[in-house]
Amino acid sequence: MNLELNRPIVVFDLETTGVNIASDRIVEISILKVFPNGNKESKTWLVNPEVEIPKGASEVHGITNEKVANEPTFKELAPKVYELIKGCDLAGFNSNRFDIPLLAEEMLRAEVDFDLTNIKFVDVQTIFHKKEQRTLSAGYQFYCGKDLEGAHSAEADTNATYEILLAQIEKYDDIGTTVNELSSYSSHQKRADFAGFIQFNDDDVEIFTFGKYKNRTVLEVLAENPGYYNWIMNADFPLYTKKVLTNIRLKSLNNKLK
Repeated sequence: MNLELNRPIVVFDLETTGVNIASDRIVEISILKVFPNGNKESKTWLVNPEVEIPKGASEVHGITNEKVANEPTFKELAPKVYELIKGCDLAGFNSNRFDIPLLAEEMLRAEVDFDLTNIKFVDVQTIFHKKEQRTLSAGYQFYCGKDLEGAHSAEADTNATYEILLAQIEKYDDIGTTVNELSSYSSHQKRADFAGFIQFNDDDVEIFTFGKYKNRTVLEVLAENPGYYNWIMNADFPLYTKKVLTNIRLKSLNNKLK
């Protein structure tokens, strides 16, 4: 079986200063764009995060402060990255929980209106964990029969992720071959904001997943406690979470004016 595409899919990987979606920064991004006709386009950039790269992070991916000192910032790269990925579905390894929300944060900091609606997301790690419970390197060995050379470099991880996805499609008859099917299989909960602070309930209505209002609908909470919106907007939540919350609030206000 082959991967079926109705529009391009972008497989990507980030190396970062850490794992905090709201505060950490990208130090390397690699993109593999696959077109429906099978053609591919790839690009990798080192990124100056404009903050100190912790020693622990450098030990994982090998990217030091000195290595990126003269590289472009993400704000400088953002238009190029956006041009490459706009109109595409997105795929990665643990991308739903980390790479996509962190990329969204960087895009919004760069003042790019990065909208994730009407995009499908395929998380190769989720398919892998549901099927085999392994790491990326083990998965590469398991599915592709190869050792992952250069693990924790964005380009090596990106290419390995795409190869694993193709091998998974070949191996499993029940995960599908289209992006819609793969996206559905590789999703856990239906998240409104990707960081998981706002999700959809069984009635497809946005609910909070944290704090004193956990499992209550967003609109119900905002009606009861309007100040909760301001608290979230001024607190250390991801920018994309704030964007989603603002859109829900504005939609509600517009409906009341009709």
